[in-house]
Amino acid sequence: MSFTRHRRLRSHASLRALVREHAVAIDDLVYPMFVEEDLSGASELPSMPGVHHYGIEAFRREIERLSELGIKGILLFGLPAEKDELSTSAYAEHGIVQEAIRAAKAENPDMVVMTDVCLCQYNPAGHCGLVRDGKIVNDPSLELIAKTALSHAAAGADVVAPSDMMDGRVAKIREMLDDHGYLDVSILSYAVKYASAFYGPFREAANSAPAFGDRKTYQMDPANAREALLEAQSDIEEGADMLMTKPALSYLDVTLRLRQAFHLPIATYNVSAEYSMVKAAARNGWIDERSTVMEMMTSFKRAGADIILTYHAPDVATWIREEQGR
Repeated sequence: MSFTRHRRLRSHASLRALVREHAVAIDDLVYPMFVEEDLSGASELPSMPGVHHYGIEAFRREIERLSELGIKGILLFGLPAEKDELSTSAYAEHGIVQEAIRAAKAENPDMVVMTDVCLCQYNPAGHCGLVRDGKIVNDPSLELIAKTALSHAAAGADVVAPSDMMDGRVAKIREMLDDHGYLDVSILSYAVKYASAFYGPFREAANSAPAFGDRKTYQMDPANAREALLEAQSDIEEGADMLMTKPALSYLDVTLRLRQAFHLPIATYNVSAEYSMVKAAARNGWIDERSTVMEMMTSFKRAGADIILTYHAPDVATWIREEQGR
Protein backbone atom coordinates (compact mmCIF):
# COMPACT_ATOMS: atom_id res chain seq x y z
CA MET A 1 0.00 0.00 0.00
CA SER A 2 1.40 3.39 -1.01
CA PHE A 3 0.45 6.67 0.58
CA THR A 4 1.99 10.08 1.20
CA ARG A 5 3.59 10.69 4.60
CA HIS A 6 2.70 14.31 5.24
CA ARG A 7 3.75 13.95 8.88
CA ARG A 8 7.43 13.82 7.94
CA LEU A 9 7.55 17.62 7.83
CA ARG A 10 5.83 17.91 11.22
CA SER A 11 8.13 15.63 13.15
CA HIS A 12 9.79 18.29 15.34
CA ALA A 13 9.59 21.99 16.10
CA SER A 14 12.62 23.18 14.12
CA LEU A 15 11.48 21.38 10.98
CA ARG A 16 7.97 22.77 11.37
CA ALA A 17 9.43 26.26 11.68
CA LEU A 18 11.59 25.75 8.61
CA VAL A 19 8.65 24.87 6.33
CA ARG A 20 6.13 27.26 7.91
CA GLU A 21 4.28 29.26 5.24
CA HIS A 22 3.30 32.33 7.26
CA ALA A 23 4.78 34.08 10.27
CA VAL A 24 3.67 37.06 12.34
CA ALA A 25 6.28 39.77 12.90
CA ILE A 26 6.32 42.78 15.21
CA ASP A 27 6.56 44.93 12.09
CA ASP A 28 3.05 43.74 11.14
CA LEU A 29 1.43 45.27 14.23
CA VAL A 30 -0.40 48.54 14.76
CA TYR A 31 -1.73 49.35 18.23
CA PRO A 32 -5.06 51.23 18.50
CA MET A 33 -4.97 53.77 21.35
CA PHE A 34 -7.50 56.05 23.05
CA VAL A 35 -6.47 59.52 24.21
CA GLU A 36 -8.84 61.49 26.41
CA GLU A 37 -8.88 65.25 26.80
CA ASP A 38 -8.42 66.54 30.36
CA LEU A 39 -7.61 63.06 31.71
CA SER A 40 -4.74 62.75 34.16
CA GLY A 41 -2.94 59.45 34.01
CA ALA A 42 -4.51 56.34 32.49
CA SER A 43 -7.81 54.57 33.12
CA GLU A 44 -8.34 50.90 32.25
CA LEU A 45 -11.51 50.01 30.34
CA PRO A 46 -13.64 47.43 32.22
CA SER A 47 -14.83 45.76 29.01
CA MET A 48 -11.34 45.65 27.47
CA PRO A 49 -8.86 44.47 30.12
CA GLY A 50 -5.39 45.83 29.47
CA VAL A 51 -6.66 48.67 27.25
CA HIS A 52 -6.69 52.21 28.64
CA HIS A 53 -7.80 55.74 28.10
CA TYR A 54 -4.68 57.92 28.27
CA GLY A 55 -4.10 61.49 29.22
CA ILE A 56 -1.37 63.12 27.17
CA GLU A 57 1.51 62.53 29.60
CA ALA A 58 0.53 58.92 30.25
CA PHE A 59 0.14 58.45 26.50
CA ARG A 60 3.64 59.74 25.92
CA ARG A 61 5.03 57.27 28.45
CA GLU A 62 3.15 54.47 26.70
CA ILE A 63 4.70 55.47 23.37
CA GLU A 64 8.08 55.00 25.02
CA ARG A 65 7.10 51.48 26.15
CA LEU A 66 5.73 50.54 22.74
CA SER A 67 8.89 51.80 21.09
CA GLU A 68 11.00 49.61 23.36
CA LEU A 69 8.87 46.63 22.33
CA GLY A 70 9.61 47.39 18.69
CA ILE A 71 6.04 48.36 17.74
CA LYS A 72 6.30 50.82 14.88
CA GLY A 73 2.70 51.97 14.39
CA ILE A 74 -0.27 53.25 16.39
CA LEU A 75 -3.82 54.23 15.46
CA LEU A 76 -5.24 57.15 17.43
CA PHE A 77 -8.80 57.68 18.64
CA GLY A 78 -9.77 60.80 20.57
CA LEU A 79 -12.27 61.49 23.34
CA PRO A 80 -12.92 65.24 23.45
CA ALA A 81 -14.02 67.21 26.48
CA GLU A 82 -16.89 68.77 24.51
CA LYS A 83 -19.16 67.69 21.67
CA ASP A 84 -21.30 69.71 19.28
CA GLU A 85 -23.43 69.08 16.21
CA LEU A 86 -20.62 70.10 13.84
CA SER A 87 -18.02 67.91 15.58
CA THR A 88 -15.80 70.96 15.99
CA SER A 89 -13.33 69.18 18.27
CA ALA A 90 -12.57 66.69 15.51
CA TYR A 91 -10.70 69.27 13.44
CA ALA A 92 -9.59 71.74 16.10
CA GLU A 93 -5.93 72.71 15.82
CA HIS A 94 -5.33 71.77 19.45
CA GLY A 95 -7.84 68.95 19.70
CA ILE A 96 -6.99 65.84 21.66
CA VAL A 97 -5.89 63.75 18.65
CA GLN A 98 -3.86 66.63 17.24
CA GLU A 99 -2.05 67.05 20.55
CA ALA A 100 -1.49 63.31 20.84
CA ILE A 101 0.09 63.24 17.37
CA ARG A 102 2.54 65.94 18.45
CA ALA A 103 3.30 64.08 21.70
CA ALA A 104 3.92 60.78 19.91
CA LYS A 105 6.23 62.39 17.37
CA ALA A 106 8.10 64.25 20.11
CA GLU A 107 8.65 60.97 21.98
CA ASN A 108 9.53 58.89 18.91
CA PRO A 109 9.77 60.67 15.54
CA ASP A 110 9.99 57.30 13.79
CA MET A 111 6.69 56.01 15.17
CA VAL A 112 4.14 55.67 12.35
CA VAL A 113 1.19 57.69 13.63
CA MET A 114 -2.11 56.74 12.05
CA THR A 115 -5.29 58.57 12.94
CA ASP A 116 -8.89 57.48 12.81
CA VAL A 117 -10.80 60.09 10.80
CA CYS A 118 -14.45 60.19 11.79
CA LEU A 119 -17.00 62.47 13.42
CA CYS A 120 -18.78 60.00 15.74
CA GLN A 121 -16.78 60.71 18.90
CA TYR A 122 -17.23 64.45 18.51
CA ASN A 123 -20.99 64.97 18.15
CA PRO A 124 -23.86 64.19 20.56
CA ALA A 125 -25.64 61.99 18.00
CA GLY A 126 -22.70 59.60 17.88
CA HIS A 127 -22.95 59.17 14.13
CA CYS A 128 -20.11 59.21 11.64
CA GLY A 129 -21.56 62.00 9.51
CA LEU A 130 -23.69 65.10 9.94
CA VAL A 131 -27.27 64.52 11.04
CA ARG A 132 -30.06 66.44 9.32
CA ASP A 133 -33.73 65.76 10.13
CA GLY A 134 -32.84 62.42 11.66
CA LYS A 135 -30.77 61.24 8.68
CA ILE A 136 -27.02 60.89 8.30
CA VAL A 137 -26.28 63.00 5.25
CA ASN A 138 -23.42 62.08 2.97
CA ASP A 139 -22.19 65.00 0.89
CA PRO A 140 -22.35 67.73 3.56
CA SER A 141 -20.29 65.48 5.84
CA LEU A 142 -17.38 65.22 3.42
CA GLU A 143 -16.03 68.71 4.04
CA LEU A 144 -15.79 68.19 7.81
CA ILE A 145 -14.28 64.72 7.41
CA ALA A 146 -11.64 66.13 5.06
CA LYS A 147 -10.98 69.04 7.44
CA THR A 148 -10.39 66.52 10.20
CA ALA A 149 -7.87 64.62 8.08
CA LEU A 150 -6.15 67.89 7.16
CA SER A 151 -5.82 68.89 10.82
CA HIS A 152 -4.22 65.53 11.60
CA ALA A 153 -1.76 65.93 8.75
CA ALA A 154 -0.90 69.44 9.91
CA ALA A 155 -0.16 68.06 13.40
CA GLY A 156 2.26 65.51 11.95
CA ALA A 157 0.25 62.35 11.21
CA ASP A 158 1.84 59.95 8.75
CA VAL A 159 -1.38 58.17 7.78
CA VAL A 160 -5.02 59.23 7.97
CA ALA A 161 -7.61 56.47 8.14
CA PRO A 162 -11.19 57.49 7.31
CA SER A 163 -13.65 55.15 9.02
CA ASP A 164 -16.91 57.04 8.45
CA MET A 165 -18.02 55.09 5.35
CA MET A 166 -19.42 58.16 3.63
CA ASP A 167 -19.26 57.76 -0.14
CA GLY A 168 -16.54 59.91 -1.70
CA ARG A 169 -14.62 60.63 1.47
CA VAL A 170 -11.30 59.28 0.18
CA ALA A 171 -11.42 61.53 -2.90
CA LYS A 172 -12.31 64.55 -0.76
CA ILE A 173 -9.51 63.85 1.73
CA ARG A 174 -6.92 63.30 -1.01
CA GLU A 175 -7.96 66.56 -2.68
CA MET A 176 -7.81 68.49 0.60
CA LEU A 177 -4.41 67.07 1.58
CA ASP A 178 -2.89 67.67 -1.85
CA ASP A 179 -4.25 71.20 -2.08
CA HIS A 180 -2.52 72.04 1.21
CA GLY A 181 0.79 70.42 0.31
CA TYR A 182 0.48 67.17 2.28
CA LEU A 183 1.31 65.04 -0.73
CA ASP A 184 3.19 62.45 1.32
CA VAL A 185 0.48 61.75 3.88
CA SER A 186 -0.99 58.32 3.15
CA ILE A 187 -4.63 57.27 3.27
CA LEU A 188 -5.49 53.95 4.88
CA SER A 189 -9.13 53.56 3.98
CA TYR A 190 -11.54 51.60 6.12
CA ALA A 191 -12.66 50.40 2.70
CA VAL A 192 -14.62 47.40 3.92
CA LYS A 193 -16.22 48.20 7.25
CA TYR A 194 -19.18 46.11 8.30
CA ALA A 195 -22.10 47.06 10.55
CA SER A 196 -20.90 44.53 13.09
CA ALA A 197 -21.96 43.40 16.54
CA PHE A 198 -18.26 42.98 17.34
CA TYR A 199 -17.81 46.71 18.01
CA GLY A 200 -19.63 46.63 21.36
CA PRO A 201 -16.76 47.32 23.78
CA PHE A 202 -15.35 49.96 21.43
CA ARG A 203 -18.51 52.05 21.85
CA GLU A 204 -17.63 52.34 25.54
CA ALA A 205 -13.97 52.93 24.79
CA ALA A 206 -14.63 55.75 22.32
CA ASN A 207 -17.83 57.03 23.96
CA SER A 208 -19.40 56.90 20.52
CA ALA A 209 -22.58 54.84 20.73
CA PRO A 210 -25.28 56.26 18.41
CA ALA A 211 -27.89 58.30 20.25
CA PHE A 212 -30.53 56.95 17.87
CA GLY A 213 -30.82 54.24 15.27
CA ASP A 214 -27.77 52.39 14.05
CA ARG A 215 -25.07 52.64 11.38
CA LYS A 216 -26.51 50.21 8.89
CA THR A 217 -27.28 52.88 6.30
CA TYR A 218 -23.58 53.55 5.80
CA GLN A 219 -21.63 50.57 7.16
CA MET A 220 -21.78 47.36 5.13
CA ASP A 221 -24.20 44.44 5.52
CA PRO A 222 -22.31 41.48 7.06
CA ALA A 223 -23.94 39.17 4.50
CA ASN A 224 -22.22 40.86 1.55
CA ALA A 225 -18.80 39.91 0.21
CA ARG A 226 -18.92 40.92 -3.47
CA GLU A 227 -19.86 44.42 -2.35
CA ALA A 228 -16.52 44.59 -0.52
CA LEU A 229 -14.69 44.55 -3.84
CA LEU A 230 -16.82 47.42 -5.13
CA GLU A 231 -16.09 49.50 -2.02
CA ALA A 232 -12.38 48.78 -2.25
CA GLN A 233 -12.20 49.52 -5.97
CA SER A 234 -13.89 52.89 -5.45
CA ASP A 235 -11.44 53.84 -2.73
CA ILE A 236 -8.47 52.87 -4.87
CA GLU A 237 -9.78 55.01 -7.72
CA GLU A 238 -10.27 57.90 -5.28
CA GLY A 239 -6.68 57.74 -4.05
CA ALA A 240 -6.42 55.28 -1.16
CA ASP A 241 -2.90 53.99 -0.54
CA MET A 242 -3.94 51.07 1.67
CA LEU A 243 -7.17 49.16 2.31
CA MET A 244 -8.67 47.80 5.51
CA THR A 245 -11.10 45.04 6.40
CA LYS A 246 -12.99 45.50 9.66
CA PRO A 247 -13.66 43.33 11.67
CA ALA A 248 -10.86 40.82 11.15
CA LEU A 249 -11.74 37.43 12.60
CA SER A 250 -15.23 37.03 11.16
CA TYR A 251 -14.23 38.39 7.75
CA LEU A 252 -11.13 36.42 6.85
CA ASP A 253 -12.79 35.46 3.58
CA VAL A 254 -13.18 39.13 2.71
CA THR A 255 -9.52 39.86 3.47
CA LEU A 256 -8.59 36.99 1.18
CA ARG A 257 -10.82 38.38 -1.60
CA LEU A 258 -9.16 41.78 -1.30
CA ARG A 259 -5.71 40.19 -1.36
CA GLN A 260 -6.55 38.25 -4.51
CA ALA A 261 -8.10 41.24 -6.29
CA PHE A 262 -5.77 44.12 -5.43
CA HIS A 263 -2.06 44.79 -5.02
CA LEU A 264 -2.26 47.54 -2.40
CA PRO A 265 -1.22 46.82 1.19
CA ILE A 266 -4.11 45.23 3.08
CA ALA A 267 -4.82 45.88 6.76
CA THR A 268 -7.26 44.06 8.99
CA TYR A 269 -8.66 45.34 12.30
CA ASN A 270 -8.92 42.81 15.13
CA VAL A 271 -11.75 44.68 16.84
CA SER A 272 -12.82 45.18 20.44
CA ALA A 273 -15.19 42.25 20.98
CA GLU A 274 -12.78 39.87 19.27
CA TYR A 275 -10.21 41.04 21.81
CA SER A 276 -12.53 41.05 24.84
CA MET A 277 -13.90 37.56 24.19
CA VAL A 278 -10.37 36.15 24.24
CA LYS A 279 -9.54 38.05 27.43
CA ALA A 280 -12.71 36.88 29.17
CA ALA A 281 -12.23 33.25 28.19
CA ALA A 282 -8.57 33.33 29.22
CA ARG A 283 -9.39 34.85 32.61
CA ASN A 284 -11.86 32.02 33.19
CA GLY A 285 -9.23 29.45 32.32
CA TRP A 286 -11.18 28.22 29.29
CA ILE A 287 -8.42 28.88 26.73
CA ASP A 288 -4.69 29.45 26.60
CA GLU A 289 -4.48 33.16 25.75
CA ARG A 290 -1.07 33.20 24.12
CA SER A 291 -1.72 30.23 21.82
CA THR A 292 -5.18 31.51 20.89
CA VAL A 293 -4.01 35.02 20.10
CA MET A 294 -1.06 33.86 18.03
CA GLU A 295 -3.28 31.48 16.07
CA MET A 296 -5.61 34.39 15.33
CA MET A 297 -2.72 36.60 14.24
CA THR A 298 -1.46 33.86 11.94
CA SER A 299 -4.92 33.48 10.40
CA PHE A 300 -4.91 37.18 9.51
CA LYS A 301 -1.56 36.81 7.78
CA ARG A 302 -2.67 33.62 6.04
CA ALA A 303 -5.74 35.43 4.69
CA GLY A 304 -3.46 38.04 3.13
CA ALA A 305 -3.19 40.90 5.62
CA ASP A 306 0.03 42.89 5.56
CA ILE A 307 -0.94 45.00 8.59
CA ILE A 308 -2.73 43.83 11.74
CA LEU A 309 -4.40 46.44 13.91
CA THR A 310 -4.92 44.77 17.27
CA TYR A 311 -5.27 45.56 20.97
CA HIS A 312 -3.15 42.46 21.56
CA ALA A 313 -0.15 44.21 19.95
CA PRO A 314 1.97 44.75 23.11
CA ASP A 315 1.46 41.14 24.20
CA VAL A 316 2.16 39.78 20.73
CA ALA A 317 5.32 41.87 20.47
CA THR A 318 6.46 40.60 23.88
CA TRP A 319 5.83 36.97 22.92
CA ILE A 320 7.65 37.33 19.60
CA ARG A 321 10.64 38.89 21.36
CA GLU A 322 10.67 36.03 23.86
CA GLU A 323 10.67 33.51 21.01
CA GLN A 324 13.45 35.32 19.22
CA GLY A 325 15.48 35.46 22.42
CA ARG A 326 15.60 31.71 22.80
